[in-house]
Amino acid sequence: MRAFYSQGESVRAITIARYDSQLIPDALMLKTIHAGKLWLVTQPDHSALAGYLAAHWGNTVFSRPGAYGAVLDPERLRAEAVFAIAEHDNGWWEWEANPDRSVEDGFPLGLGEVLKDQQAGMDRWRSGLARFSHNPMVNLLVSSHAYWLYAARALSQPDPVFTHPLFWKGAPEQLYPGSIEAPLAFMELLAARQKSWIEELRADPATVAWTEPANLAPLVRLLQLCDGLSLALSSALIPARSGATQGLGEDAFELHNVPRRSWADRCTITVTPLGNRRIELDPFPFDVHPLIVTMPARIVSLPCEKPAHFHTWSHAHAREFVQFQFVART
Repeated sequence: MRAFYSQGESVRAITIARYDSQLIPDALMLKTIHAGKLWLVTQPDHSALAGYLAAHWGNTVFSRPGAYGAVLDPERLRAEAVFAIAEHDNGWWEWEANPDRSVEDGFPLGLGEVLKDQQAGMDRWRSGLARFSHNPMVNLLVSSHAYWLYAARALSQPDPVFTHPLFWKGAPEQLYPGSIEAPLAFMELLAARQKSWIEELRADPATVAWTEPANLAPLVRLLQLCDGLSLALSSALIPARSGATQGLGEDAFELHNVPRRSWADRCTITVTPLGNRRIELDPFPFDVHPLIVTMPARIVSLPCEKPAHFHTWSHAHAREFVQFQFVART
């Protein structure tokens, strides 16, 4: 087998470490070339990492999930929110288990190749939203995450409060290939299903307050924020404040519209790499300091040979567990 990847090749040509007007991130195995190595992080692992961040969110400065407004049982709402954040990409479980592979390199398809099929992407969201039929709050949060990703493509003036960290420096003009008719129709479907889940939650006195904007909006935003922080560690998708984006926790950027004590009280968190996988967050939102984060990844030294059989190759390469630390400003 010939050596397909080499350190001198264009990162853009063989990874999804950057996006352009034809692509939208957060859609399949995350692939990044960094320091002469190919990093592969699955969507389930990336999502679980986001859930870990949500489970540790909250301290004397930041409210815990579920405690932004008045509810009967904040811990129950917190549990639903953390679960939703940890499972927000579960519609990709089946694809990640048996991904479509590129003819050229033998690895899972790149982002642009996968998203040529608009309908398949929407079907994956449908699969995820059907998986936990007894958790209307989970579905409401996950569907809102999908809605705002599509809104950035399909709406002329999407609400800037729900701009995903992927687009904190400005959204590309087009996030999906093809026309906007299909995204708009899908957004209408999501809105209709959200209405049903909201009605179900409002029918129960224990959960009626969950759908109030003071409680729902910060949780929708928190999913986006934890997703963004997780992506910053597991890819090179979150744009750096300046210069080329490096990925894997080595970029400075900002998180905007971060709920602090309530939805009316929002701030900006600055993210600054300090070296040795230590990342400063100012202000610091977590309940443990430093917060140690472990990310599973398959890391392959380059150049590498094209795998003849990806599943055999994948299972022969044990995942490494890479540690990062989130720290407060001193």
